[in-house]
Amino acid sequence: MPRVLNRPPRKVCLASRAAKITMRRNTRVFLPSRCAHGGRLSIARPNEMKARRIADFVLENSILLIAGTLGGLAWANLSPGTYEWFHGIRLYAPGATPPEASASGLTLPFFVNDILMAFFFGLAGKEVWESLLPGGQLRDVRRAPLPVVSALGGMMGPALIYSTGALLLGRFAAIGRGWAIPCATDVAFSYMIARLVFGRRHPATPFLLLLAIADDAFGLIVIALFYPQKAFQPVWLLLAVAAVLLGFSMRRLRVKSFWWYIAVPGALSWSGFALSGIHPALGLLPVIPTLPHARTADAVMHWGPTGGKDALERFEGFWKKPVEVILALFGLVNAGVALSAAGATTYLVLTGLIFGKPAGITLTAAFCVAFLGLKLPKGLLWKELFTLGCAAGIGFTVALFVATVAFPRGAVQDASKMGALASCIAAPIAFAVGKLMGVRRLTEGHGG
Repeated sequence: MPRVLNRPPRKVCLASRAAKITMRRNTRVFLPSRCAHGGRLSIARPNEMKARRIADFVLENSILLIAGTLGGLAWANLSPGTYEWFHGIRLYAPGATPPEASASGLTLPFFVNDILMAFFFGLAGKEVWESLLPGGQLRDVRRAPLPVVSALGGMMGPALIYSTGALLLGRFAAIGRGWAIPCATDVAFSYMIARLVFGRRHPATPFLLLLAIADDAFGLIVIALFYPQKAFQPVWLLLAVAAVLLGFSMRRLRVKSFWWYIAVPGALSWSGFALSGIHPALGLLPVIPTLPHARTADAVMHWGPTGGKDALERFEGFWKKPVEVILALFGLVNAGVALSAAGATTYLVLTGLIFGKPAGITLTAAFCVAFLGLKLPKGLLWKELFTLGCAAGIGFTVALFVATVAFPRGAVQDASKMGALASCIAAPIAFAVGKLMGVRRLTEGHGG
């Protein structure tokens, strides 16, 4: 007679169990959603799962930005007249026009560059702020100094090359204002290339991420200080100060929804920046630190579910995907330049990014190691540092943005944009340099 075992019933999470069930005809797959929290059970078809994976890949690798940029470039060269019409679309009726917009209405470029891009820089500010919080990557005094100082060197090198070239050409008065364009590093693209060249586990990858975050922080300061949109009127910055005080007051009152922080203090700060002459796209930056937050590890450049319940995480969770659409619009609106527009600023921007970035980063790091007692991270070699410096030469998004604020629309701005767009060749250069120098890629299975 078979023996019956009296086993206690096991506690099974129905959502986790359902996740393992596949219908015989493979028509539906059950996916758990927040099972640990007793959450709901979501149902998705295999085709839906594939679509989600494709969408995640598109968003994670900035494919929409690339598509928008290539679309704008192609449109401007194939049909310049219709592109000019598109570029001049008015979104606001004349008669009640904001002073920063065109005299004949609120233009599409103003809406994209000054309003929508505020959310892009808001996310960038969130990354910088989060990295400075306790436990953040730039808070660690053992890790932060060298990439931060190297980021400064990576900005000074390109600025020096650009300014020297403008002087040698005898055109510094006309084009010298663009010195900050090659100082930029596109965080997302550079980090993606670093992962492909070095692998996720290589110490060069987090080093480049820290460097790019610091570069972002310095870049925001440069845009605010050196590229005012009109005569600087500091009295209007009192609105930004009031916005910060209001934000902290709302946090003390336990206002948890990030929408209130954006709609009230955010709008107030944006208005203060616009009226003071500082580019309004930076207007959300003072408000970001006021959002309630709970510092979580690995939140920077993390595309999976963060699980964060605080306002700062929910702000990122909501806006991360829409910002990719915003960047696509940004590329479409700003990348429409004729291929024949290449000029002196094109080559100065490109030279600064391709040569000045790796040289500035490497030489600054060498100086710090030799004279300041700083050390390279364990496992990071000098040849790998130079290679990651090449990857940091991708200016793209931020360089394109700086070009739009450094020069008025015209031939010089178009030539500068061409240099920012062409900086994408830093990606294959980084691969080639890594190959020539024998850089080894560390996969998930390797140590290090």
